[in-house]
Amino acid sequence: MKSKFWILLFISVLTSCASKKDLLYVQDAVENSTAEINYQTITIQPNDILKIDVETLIPEASRAYNQGSVGQNGLIPNLLILQLEGYLVTNEGTINFPSLGEISVINLTIHEVREKIKDELIKGGHLKNPRVFVRIVNTKITVLGEVTNPGTFAYTEQNLNFFQALGYAGDLTIKGKRDDIILMREVDGSRQITHVDITNTDFMQSEFYFLKPNDVIIVNPNKPRVTSSGYISDIAVLLSVASVVLSSIILLSR
Repeated sequence: MKSKFWILLFISVLTSCASKKDLLYVQDAVENSTAEINYQTITIQPNDILKIDVETLIPEASRAYNQGSVGQNGLIPNLLILQLEGYLVTNEGTINFPSLGEISVINLTIHEVREKIKDELIKGGHLKNPRVFVRIVNTKITVLGEVTNPGTFAYTEQNLNFFQALGYAGDLTIKGKRDDIILMREVDGSRQITHVDITNTDFMQSEFYFLKPNDVIIVNPNKPRVTSSGYISDIAVLLSVASVVLSSIILLSR
């Protein structure tokens, strides 16, 4: 009777433990150690904040087209100040630029916005040979679920990859499901939901390896985590009940 009890207990432990295969990242890295990097093009979306600076040979000529590019006493402003001084993209995808009025920037790249403003300034006779600098200053991603430090994180990199985003959140816990991470993305007025497997290198060549502003990553719990939370399979329930019954029989038979 005791031997059966220990066998059942051993099987129960095995069903609740994560295997090495469940925990390791990019397990085929040896076979795929070299690959071309495919950077993603970022386009302007509603609620982006653009920091736009215009420069000319005569600084006074472009002053009216800038919204305080430096802080008090010539100090470089922090990110919050840059956001307050920036241009918020409306739900219609426009910004209101000095002298030029309402400009549509929706779905344009940073380079395309820069060239569009430059052309408008020249064609309208506002400035000659201006230099225009454009940057998104409120880029952020959200990481939720089985990570050490879930939350929303601002970043300044032009290209942020999936692993860097997980690094902002302190990496997955041992209870995080690595082969089925959810990525939600809103682009061009539509929502995309995909599933990412970071135990394999294939996703590193997909359009989802490099993140886009406002992406949301959700790390669901793995099977052992779900099991320990009480949401367990029928076989695990059966084994648990059997263990309790056998334990009671052993105690009563003494």
